[in-house]
Amino acid sequence: MHLSLWDMEGKTNLFHDDQGELGLSALAYHFIAGVLAHGEALCAFTSPTVNSYRRLSAPVTLSGATWSPSTLTYTRNNRTHVMRIPDSGRFELRLADGAANPYLLTAAVIAASLDGIVNKLEPGPRYDNNSYTDPLPKGTVKEVPQNLMLALEALDRDPLFRDRLGSDCVDAYLKLKSYEWQQFRHRVTPWERETTLDC
Repeated sequence: MHLSLWDMEGKTNLFHDDQGELGLSALAYHFIAGVLAHGEALCAFTSPTVNSYRRLSAPVTLSGATWSPSTLTYTRNNRTHVMRIPDSGRFELRLADGAANPYLLTAAVIAASLDGIVNKLEPGPRYDNNSYTDPLPKGTVKEVPQNLMLALEALDRDPLFRDRLGSDCVDAYLKLKSYEWQQFRHRVTPWERETTLDC
């Protein structure tokens, strides 16, 4: 998702600031901070299937070209971070995949970012390392959830989305996605009907 925020007339990019770091305004950094603060829970919407997590935090390929995000951090122009700032006045949220519901995805991103803007959250330091070839020391930053259930547990713990999207919506979503996770966990292959996959 490439994101920018414009005024009601569509003439002024509110994320742009010539004097700001990397050409971003303070408002833009509050937006980023909100997304990062709720990033683990947000993954339940941006990466909503079991297979979504085969892409996130995937092992390094033989070519070394692994570009999926692995840490809840922002960067200038490195695709291994969740938020990338490729140009002034805009940034890219790299979590979402093609399985995401576009309506829930947009609503969840707006909810998280508004929390950052309203509460003037700060995103912390920028990291420009490659998270695969030059990882930060363990515990330095939060990592992207390793599977769907961890993302769902984070969503269940985060009160923001219940408040902004409604408890009924979040509860129904958690029920559906938890069922999908359980189906995957207890899937039996035709050739191994006595074996449950240990994932």
